[in-house]
Amino acid sequence: MTRTRALYCDFLGLPKGKYIQPDLAKSGHIGFAACALAVSFDRDLLNIPGTGLFDGIPDMNLALEKDRCPSWQENTEIALGDLKFEGKDYELCARTNLKNTIREFNKLDLNPMVGLEFEAYVFERDEDGVWMPYNTPGAFVYGTGPSNDPKNLMAKIWEGATDIGLPVESINGEYDNGQFELTLGFDEALKACDNAFLFKTMAKEIALSEGLILSFMPKPIPERGGSGLHVNFSFLDKSKINVIEQKGKLSEIANNCISGLIHHHEGLSALLASTVNSYDRLQPASMAGYWANWAGDHRMVTIRTSTRSSNSARIEHRTADGAGNPYIVTSSVLKASLLGIKNKYSLPEAEDLDGMENVRATKHVPSSLSKALAALEKDKVLKSEIGESFCNAFIEIKKDEVSRLEDKSVDEVREFYLPFV
Repeated sequence: MTRTRALYCDFLGLPKGKYIQPDLAKSGHIGFAACALAVSFDRDLLNIPGTGLFDGIPDMNLALEKDRCPSWQENTEIALGDLKFEGKDYELCARTNLKNTIREFNKLDLNPMVGLEFEAYVFERDEDGVWMPYNTPGAFVYGTGPSNDPKNLMAKIWEGATDIGLPVESINGEYDNGQFELTLGFDEALKACDNAFLFKTMAKEIALSEGLILSFMPKPIPERGGSGLHVNFSFLDKSKINVIEQKGKLSEIANNCISGLIHHHEGLSALLASTVNSYDRLQPASMAGYWANWAGDHRMVTIRTSTRSSNSARIEHRTADGAGNPYIVTSSVLKASLLGIKNKYSLPEAEDLDGMENVRATKHVPSSLSKALAALEKDKVLKSEIGESFCNAFIEIKKDEVSRLEDKSVDEVREFYLPFV
């Protein structure tokens, strides 16, 4: 290897890092300005609490894992790690936040297992250099092959993932033209999020090398469907038995998790659907996580469950989108579930209506990112569980994003996000 690429995922879901000499990486610590976590998409340095803007812009350190990940770039290895500040775990580190969440479940003798499903659109340049939706007039849902992907991008992404050991479970055409579903295999929660972070970074970079953009933006094309990030999860006990299912039905633990997700539905949305554009996707009568409801095999609810077998039993949460940080999304879903286990909130009956024209739920996500952030600020229990400092910093950087896009048109919002997400 001629270089090491040290990477971490920031509040905006961006893969920040440095290329460094492998010998330097062996030291185990790479320095960054702490204010790197306080930079907006358009590169303004913000006064985000905990990042030290008026304290001399001090350093934080990325404490690298000993194991290296292979890279899709030649002669390169990837080093992931956790952010440290003043010699301690940095409370604004999303990966550390997830590790803390996992430890809370471990205290209950539960090991969270996670599988993430991305949806994304492909964009290509027209003759004038303007980014336009992928030209796939013959595309169809569950399509495979050149009708859905004339430039064979998905095969190149699959090959790239296989070469470096990322567990792709399936790729197929989604509901709309130029849209794809990209599903990763189940793993322990930290490994699943590391895989998702690397996969998303790799997939976008492979697309760019082909002159394309693979966008995880939740609603980039107003007249087409939205793109989500479905968080599937279960728990293994000490005997490595999946505790979501008992005798073909949801277990008490599963029911409590669902109750927590429903109870904290509104505040949770800010952490899962963290762009202004997210709320164009989250609408009633859509296959997205709008309503605070749940059911079994029902794609029109937010929380979908499966108890077909003890091995595959799981809870699927459908509010999130792939524009954000997978560590934040996963940790937030698990923390809301943990609150359900701790507090045993009442669980409403499963949704038994069609979810399109008729629905029993009355609670739903807020109508905008601004209102979602207000709901998170109001949900003191959820904020405390996730971390006050972490949530406060997240809220501030996202409030700035809202203010920048407040009077922008749909097209201007898309142009703002498209190069990044």
